[in-house]
Amino acid sequence: MSFPAGPGSLYGFAMRFFSDNAAPACPQVIAAIAGANRLDTAYDGDAWSLRLNSAFSDLFEREVEALWVSTGTAANSLALAALCPSHGAILCHSQAHIQVDECGAPEFYTGGAKLLLGEGEGAKLDPDIVKGLLGGIRRGDVHQVQPAVLSITNATEYGRVYTADETAALGALCRGEGLRFHLDGARFANAVAHLGCAPADLTWKAGVDALSFGFTKNGGLSAECLVFFDTELAAATRYRRKRAGHLLSKGRFLAAQILAMLEGDLWLANAHTANAAAARLAEAAGPARLLQPVEANEMFVRVSEAEAAALRAQGFDFYDWGPGEARLVTSWDSVPTDVDALAAAIRAL
Repeated sequence: MSFPAGPGSLYGFAMRFFSDNAAPACPQVIAAIAGANRLDTAYDGDAWSLRLNSAFSDLFEREVEALWVSTGTAANSLALAALCPSHGAILCHSQAHIQVDECGAPEFYTGGAKLLLGEGEGAKLDPDIVKGLLGGIRRGDVHQVQPAVLSITNATEYGRVYTADETAALGALCRGEGLRFHLDGARFANAVAHLGCAPADLTWKAGVDALSFGFTKNGGLSAECLVFFDTELAAATRYRRKRAGHLLSKGRFLAAQILAMLEGDLWLANAHTANAAAARLAEAAGPARLLQPVEANEMFVRVSEAEAAALRAQGFDFYDWGPGEARLVTSWDSVPTDVDALAAAIRAL
């Protein structure tokens, strides 16, 4: 599908609010890749990869193990494989990315673990929902799959954010029930930016064992990071990463991207920019159109078929979420004039 160039459009074909996956890599990332384009040790023995543990340990205020991978699906699946046995169960929301958008990769990487699905507003789970899922399982019964891991997404697939207290409540439940705790952080930066808290408050201080820290949606080229707060989990994961085809020969190019994003808190500045653009659009839409509160860089709105067509006719690109619903996503590079133009177009509907 082609689109006319919009006023202020940086790319000359559309004012894009389809996905932050479509955004370009930020200049600092491109510069870091160029800087790493020299001879060094292969795989993950290079100077950049060897700095990841200390860089993330500084960020999270404790010792961690950090492993780069090239996709969010690999990050989630390798983390869950480290946390869940093949005969175990992973508790998650029915709209979680690991359920609806990863083509069975978590089941594949874990060797057959089962996903148990819960429902919650805004794609969020709370302790009562998790207890309900656990209540349907006969614990210790060899005939039933046994729960092993709770996986949440922050920010969620509906752009909602778990607070530190909400995450800690789930973490406490996990400890009480003998579950491991995984956080899908494809938009972790947006959640931290929204709350203004320390990254530690949303992770290990709240009981999280492993984090899939997303950088691609936030200005990276193709780089995600597995952060293990239980550092013993990293050793076996290195073998799983190789077996899964994610031990890249020139891993320094991934590590260099991640380090560039961490430097000067670029990851956080990029998230603030994306969140602010979404907030401007949310203000224009108003409560009557919003399907969810806008807490990160995604906005879900009510639009008729005619209204959606009218917006596209003006050069705006977005995702049809469902009948009468649309998803708009902002990113680190959202052009201010494009955001203002879309805000004005939404007001005029």
